[in-house]
Amino acid sequence: MNIKIILEAKLKESFYKEGVLEYQKRLLGKVNIIETQDIFEYIRNKQNAYIITLEIEGKELSSEAFAAKIREIENDGFYNEILFLIGGAEGLNKQTRQQSNFKLSMSKMTFLHQEAVLILIEQIYRAYKILNNEPYHK
Repeated sequence: MNIKIILEAKLKESFYKEGVLEYQKRLLGKVNIIETQDIFEYIRNKQNAYIITLEIEGKELSSEAFAAKIREIENDGFYNEILFLIGGAEGLNKQTRQQSNFKLSMSKMTFLHQEAVLILIEQIYRAYKILNNEPYHK
């Protein structure tokens, strides 16, 4: 399954970039980061994409439940990619949020978009370790 983290901003700080690159390497290129100025335009014609928006009002999941969610999407057979959408300073607009298949909350706290990307990619890595019964997640 192709996974993309789409953010309506840029990864600016080198330490965030380095962390993200490390997890991309560990995931063998399975996760791509897309920086755009307009997420809605990017997702507009994505017909077979499962869209997960990161929103404070979304559902909080444990790492195990997050892994199960990824497996569920992969096993569905309809979707060819998972898109995680992260808004910029103003968050995601209503039009973009309405396209969501699932609203995910990483916490009730607010994070910088750069922190959110790093935390999310680490959780994706952790999810695949859980799904493969590998020891990283413990």
